[in-house]
Amino acid sequence: MNRYLTMTSMPYRITAMTIAALGSLCMFTAARAQSADTFKIGIISPMSGPNARYGAFANKGAALAAKEINAAGGVLGKKIELVSGDSQCVPAEGVAATQRMISLEKTAIIIGDVCSSVTLAMQPMVEESKVLLVNAASSNPDITYKAGVGGFKWTFRNYPTDEVRAATVLEYAAKTKGFKKYAVLSVDSDYGRGAIKFTKRYLPKYEGAEILSEDYYKDSETDFRSVLSKIRRSGAQAIILYGQADTTPIIARQMLELGLAGKVALVGNGEFNTKDTIAAAPKVMNGAVEAAAWLPEVPAPRSLKFVDDYKKANGGEMPNNHAYTHYDTLQLVAQAIRSANSLKGEDVRNALAKIKYDSPMGVVTFDDHNQAVMPMVLLEIVDGKPEIKGTITTRVDYAAAK
Repeated sequence: MNRYLTMTSMPYRITAMTIAALGSLCMFTAARAQSADTFKIGIISPMSGPNARYGAFANKGAALAAKEINAAGGVLGKKIELVSGDSQCVPAEGVAATQRMISLEKTAIIIGDVCSSVTLAMQPMVEESKVLLVNAASSNPDITYKAGVGGFKWTFRNYPTDEVRAATVLEYAAKTKGFKKYAVLSVDSDYGRGAIKFTKRYLPKYEGAEILSEDYYKDSETDFRSVLSKIRRSGAQAIILYGQADTTPIIARQMLELGLAGKVALVGNGEFNTKDTIAAAPKVMNGAVEAAAWLPEVPAPRSLKFVDDYKKANGGEMPNNHAYTHYDTLQLVAQAIRSANSLKGEDVRNALAKIKYDSPMGVVTFDDHNQAVMPMVLLEIVDGKPEIKGTITTRVDYAAAK
């Protein structure tokens, strides 16, 4: 197998916060003096706007981790106190929230945003302030290329990049599924366009592979019939889709309407694995291929325990990818604090650089760009259910970009 894919068997309470308006730029946790028996860790995520659902999952996942860590004695004798800032998935809002978190809440560690554009905007600010930013969800490869030996020493990422995801999905689609003719239908964002950029980088590896059409949609779009009709006429075998979870079911239903079920497959990432998405159009979703940082179906015992604990803490709600990654990232940070035997940002940063963290998904380390080398899941929808096809070694091939 190549460097991307290794086929294997996969063996709230947030401390009380008051959300108050601070100026016109963002909603932010009211500032309080640092308690002698608590240690503040920031969470920047979209808590309002069209991406608020992702921020809600992120905060609830982190809250569960904080509860577990605190129940076990906290970190170095202090309880973790989570402080939330609302980015709205808008860079200016994320920067304002970060600035206030640093200056008012005096946080030395921030877990960063779902949206890559926000994280990219945060990087220079945390670098100047010497505040540790550990990203738990943004996937734009530029974050990694600019970090560590690339420049920003205070940014780490505990999440796979779109480059590895795109390379892996394309490999499986081309080699295992035998697809050569593709159409692009992705969200018009750094995430959607970035994933396609890297798909194009690796496309020449596969003889005869080509993209026949390329289209991007806005968050608010709901009618894809004209684009899907064009794709049907093009003769594409698969649609490369990197998109919003709420939009995937709409696209699937409209593919069914236009007779594309069983004729054109979906490959990429858009929460293909959820029950609601599969139920929207089972015949369309059958055969869909996706690479994900985590799935509720991962059979590892600690991952399954996380699912059970999260559901108990949140009224039966099933956790999504962002709930898990923020849970896992706070656990990672807590281990780094213990390893450093210090609450100072610089000491924790140095501990992260050499950490060997045993996550519920497997061992996590960091490369010299402060990018996590970690397991990732490859799945295919088979008979209406996500079937894990293997794990992916998410080590970035930096030489490929040169």
